[in-house]
Amino acid sequence: MNAQLSRRAEALREQVRAFVYERVMPAEPVWLEEVRAAAAAGNPYCHPQIVEELKREARGQGLWNLFLPDPEHGAGLTMVEYATMAELLGRTRIGSEACNCSAPDTGNMEILHEFASEEQKERWLAPLLAGEIRSGFAMTEPEVASSDATNIGMVIARDGDEYVLNGRKWWTTGALHPNARVLIVMGKTAPEGPVYEQQSMVIVPIDAAGLQILRSTSVFGYHDPEGHGELLFEEVRVPTSNVIGAEGMGFAIGQARLGPGRVHHCMRAIGAAERALEMLCDRADERVTFGKPVAQNANVRDWIAESRIELEMARLLVMKAAWMMDTVGNQNARIEIAAIKVAVPSIALGVVDRAIQVHGGGGVSDDFPLAYMYAGLRSLRLADGPDEVHKLSIASQELRRQRARRAEASAAPAG
Repeated sequence: MNAQLSRRAEALREQVRAFVYERVMPAEPVWLEEVRAAAAAGNPYCHPQIVEELKREARGQGLWNLFLPDPEHGAGLTMVEYATMAELLGRTRIGSEACNCSAPDTGNMEILHEFASEEQKERWLAPLLAGEIRSGFAMTEPEVASSDATNIGMVIARDGDEYVLNGRKWWTTGALHPNARVLIVMGKTAPEGPVYEQQSMVIVPIDAAGLQILRSTSVFGYHDPEGHGELLFEEVRVPTSNVIGAEGMGFAIGQARLGPGRVHHCMRAIGAAERALEMLCDRADERVTFGKPVAQNANVRDWIAESRIELEMARLLVMKAAWMMDTVGNQNARIEIAAIKVAVPSIALGVVDRAIQVHGGGGVSDDFPLAYMYAGLRSLRLADGPDEVHKLSIASQELRRQRARRAEASAAPAG
């Protein structure tokens, strides 16, 4: 594995580091104050002004659309190179949005960039790339186990030159953001077709007639300012030209979306856990119990050592997956992509949990960012597929590989 960055990428990473530490992290309390003030005024779904200020600065410095490998519209970075940036952005809740690298917009922009028509790109991709609007990805449904995407029940029926959508979605992140303008919706256009060709992805404006945002679902009691929407589609009509790619491509497009997204999520998780480890060490040195700093306790030193070891292993696994995606493609990196999605959130969650323990009662309060980190990382074990689905995939691929090894060995001539 060669994870060496180009000189340009190294310089860009240092720019990102400086921007995160000098501008974004100091702005985080301002952002939180704006969010709380808006919620107190009855507006829990808001877009703090400080974010727009940071976005202007980031764009002015060229720290914009870092995730997109297309040098015309993005930074032209490899997956390995962007992974190092994502870790830095993940240290703070607003780092990714400041650089127009927030989920679910990143995945949606990747889909539109790769599969959309020129008309779709002009209408929806261009303003997303410019950071003028936000978007949502509507796949998960409350009535079915959406970890198996073939279960999706959303009906997308063709009626002349229109599609008619009926169904319910939830956990549509970004749907309640004040700048949300568009959804990418996955549903079935051919329920009786081959199992992986039944689904399609369709572009639906957020203000389409018949689309209701019923509520935002909370995560351990947290309601994020962009919301995790539960949506009801009743006779929602869009032109057939709103299909992305072609009918029946929805499942394949979804799989293409998830590979890069898992690297993004995992590196952001490592960034959050690194911050938690710093906080753990700071608190352990500051706090005195029974006449000595907490840092002198053997169990706390074990936690610090275990955290450092686990984070280094996690980072190397993600970088290997990213390197393989760059060199041999997503298909040949399936085991590694699934593995990071299982390993990294659990490791990061463990680090944050140790930091909470060292912070005592403060750790579970909103006086520190640890409780929110914990909620986000715990939900990441479900987002983009639960751990169990990824483990099944890894086991299936490993069994195939081992069976092929045995078959090859048995077919080899003796001697």
